[in-house]
Amino acid sequence: METCFRWNKKNAYSLAALAPLIPDALRVKSPHEGIMIYSFASRQAESVFKEVADSSTNSIFISGGPHPSGAPEETLQYFDYVVVGEGEETLPELVRTLKAGTDVSKVRGIAYRDKDGNIIFTEKREAVNLDDYPCFDPNILMAPIEISRGCPFRCKYCQTPRLFGGKVRHRSIDSIVACAKHYNDLRFTSSNALAYGSDGIHPRLDKVEKLLSTLHQMEGKTIYFGTFPSEVRPEFISNESLEIITKYCTNTKLSLGAQSGSDRILRDILRGHTVDDVVRSLELCFEHGLTPVVDFMVGFPDETEEEQDMSLELIKWICKKGGHVHSHYLTPLPGTPYADVKTAPVSKRFRKVLGKMALKGKVTGSWE
Repeated sequence: METCFRWNKKNAYSLAALAPLIPDALRVKSPHEGIMIYSFASRQAESVFKEVADSSTNSIFISGGPHPSGAPEETLQYFDYVVVGEGEETLPELVRTLKAGTDVSKVRGIAYRDKDGNIIFTEKREAVNLDDYPCFDPNILMAPIEISRGCPFRCKYCQTPRLFGGKVRHRSIDSIVACAKHYNDLRFTSSNALAYGSDGIHPRLDKVEKLLSTLHQMEGKTIYFGTFPSEVRPEFISNESLEIITKYCTNTKLSLGAQSGSDRILRDILRGHTVDDVVRSLELCFEHGLTPVVDFMVGFPDETEEEQDMSLELIKWICKKGGHVHSHYLTPLPGTPYADVKTAPVSKRFRKVLGKMALKGKVTGSWE
C-alpha cells in the first residue's frame, strides 16, 4: 500500500517537516490509491473537502494541521482519520498501524469513527522534543527553520496555543545549526522570534544573541530574523533586542503584531500588550533604521466604528512614518474562543481609507 502526501504550495512548510518521517511516501497533486495524507488550514478546507468527496480512488484519507485539529468532527465527514495537534510521532505510527492492519485505537493523538459511526478520540500525546525531528526536507528547502513552538498568550483568535500548548519549546542551537547547513538564506518560524530561549513572556536576549552570533559565524549565510513567516511581539522590542538584530542579521524590516489601535479590544482578545507598547516599539524600530511591517485585524466581536477609527489613525501614522501595514478581516478559526463568534462589520470609512492606501502600496491585505 503506497503512502502519499497531497502536495501544494500552501502546505509546503508542513510537508517539509513531515515528509522526512515517512521517507518512502510519494508527493502527489490529486488523490492516489493507498494512504493519502493532507495538511491544511481553514482557508483551504472547503476545496480540500470537495476534492476528497469527489475522489473515486480506493484511499484511506488522513488529515492534520490547523483546521482538522480545530474541527475534527467536521473533518471526519470527509476523512477517515484526523491527526490532532502535532504530527511528528502520531502520523508515522498511524501509517505503520494502517499498513500492518492492527488496532488504530492504540495510536495516541488521533480521531476517527468507529464501526457504529461514533467519533473516537484516542489518548492525547505529549508534546514533542523539537530536537528529535528534522525541520526540513532536503528536497523542499524553501521551508524556514522552526526555532520555537507554542505560545503562553491565549489570544482568542489564534490557534497556536491550542495546537501546540502554552509552554514554549525551543530547538537547540546545535539542532538549528545542523539545519542551517542546508540553507544560504536563513529564515525562521516562531510565534515570537525574540522569545527564543525564554518562557515566552520574559525575554532572554542573551540566548537570542547566542543563537544569532553562532549562525553569523557560518560562512556564506544571510540571516533574516523576526520577519515573515515569523514575527515579534511589541513588548519584546527594545534598544538591546534591536541592536542584536541589526548587528547579526540581514533584514531591514521587522514584522510585528499590533492587531488593534484600541486598548479595549486588545484587553478583550487577551493580546497581552497595550497600544502604547505598540507605539513605543515602532518608534524604536524607526530609530534603529528598521522598517516595521505591522499586522492589524478588523471585525472583532462588538468592535465599534470608533475603535476601527483608532486602528485607522494608528495605521495612517505608521505609514506616514515609513512603515508598512498588513490588515485583514477577522477569520473565526475552529478550536479557538472565536470559532463561532459574529464578526463586526467594517465601516465605510475604514474600507475607503485603507483602499486608497492600498493603491499607493502602503497597505496590503483584505479587510472586507
